Amino acid sequence: MELLEVPVEKLAFGMFISKLDRPWTETPFAFQGFVLQKDKQLEVLRKYCKHVFVDPEKAVVQDVAKVTAEDIAKVRGTTVYRDAASVEHELPVAQKAFSNTSVVLGEISRVVETGNTIDSSRSHEAVAQITASVVRNPDAMALLIKLQEKSGTTLSRAAEVSVMMTIFGRFLQLPPDRLEILGMLGLLQDVGKLKLPPELAARGPSDDAEMEIYKTHVINSVRILSDTPGLPPELPGLASLHHERYDGAGYPRGLKGDAIAFPGLIAAIVDTFDTLTAPKPLGQGLSPANALSTIYKERGRQFHPALVEQFIQCVGVFPVGCVVELNSGEVAVVIAQNMVRRMQPRIMVVKDMNGNPMRPYKMLDLMKEPKVRPDEPYRIQRSLEYGSVEIDPRELFL
Repeated sequence: MELLEVPVEKLAFGMFISKLDRPWTETPFAFQGFVLQKDKQLEVLRKYCKHVFVDPEKAVVQDVAKVTAEDIAKVRGTTVYRDAASVEHELPVAQKAFSNTSVVLGEISRVVETGNTIDSSRSHEAVAQITASVVRNPDAMALLIKLQEKSGTTLSRAAEVSVMMTIFGRFLQLPPDRLEILGMLGLLQDVGKLKLPPELAARGPSDDAEMEIYKTHVINSVRILSDTPGLPPELPGLASLHHERYDGAGYPRGLKGDAIAFPGLIAAIVDTFDTLTAPKPLGQGLSPANALSTIYKERGRQFHPALVEQFIQCVGVFPVGCVVELNSGEVAVVIAQNMVRRMQPRIMVVKDMNGNPMRPYKMLDLMKEPKVRPDEPYRIQRSLEYGSVEIDPRELFL
């Protein structure tokens, strides 16, 4: 069905805004395409646009999950975190924590594949280091995990999921002990994939028969973690939840709504975001904006509505570590969020307008409105797929 051009003053709640009369990146909207359901959305459209393009078909079928301030309050804690270090100072510490986590994951792979027991003390050590770094400055670890080369091994995503779950927990103001539970869950919930055929574990199922085999990794994880002394007693049960879905359509038990424990609701969102943005064949290779849009469209169905909205706020329009194209034609990496103006992060320009690597990298804080030309400030044109540029994290800030 063709899109309908509608003047902003004639918009109605429930319409699906598919396209604007200007680039999305010139507006505060977090992603492309949304259902108009809030006065604030309408106010922004009135400020930035004269008309928009509506998809009538999506407006009819879209199930709008309204989220109230009370809903948001229920998923947020009360612990206040403040950055204790800059990205530049925290990055070397984050690098050491990440390297240790990679070693621990290698140890886990070896012992599980040989039928031995996981060393819980090493897992605790890795997660404690991740949590401490995230508490000091979440942007440093977020930047680091996005710049690391993906190994393609069964647990290659585990460190990234662990970090993202910890960052999300910090954003939700959960207490430090719950951050460590989230970090441990992200690190170990997929350990059962080591019991799958290696090719299937790496690429995922391609037909119904393989899907049935693939699903067994959840039960494998529960069994392995249950047999590991020294882990938090709730961890095996929580590890069974990251493929459950809010509407009951997940597996292995088809749990629904509040029957899914809170960490499981978080794990479902983070694990899906990581899969959507991971490079192929590990994931789908989507840009962060497209991945967030995909998750948002499933709020109230696959995912907890209030947690989806909070996750989008946590990740931001241009997540730390994402690759962006500037109006100058240059390519940059987002290195830190500006929480006041999410459309204007701190960036590091890594390629010039001709696509040549820049040495040294050029640092820009878009909130200070640096100029491309005397009459034009730098701005982000679009986000690119993760992996669009290769950067050695050891080169940063040197």
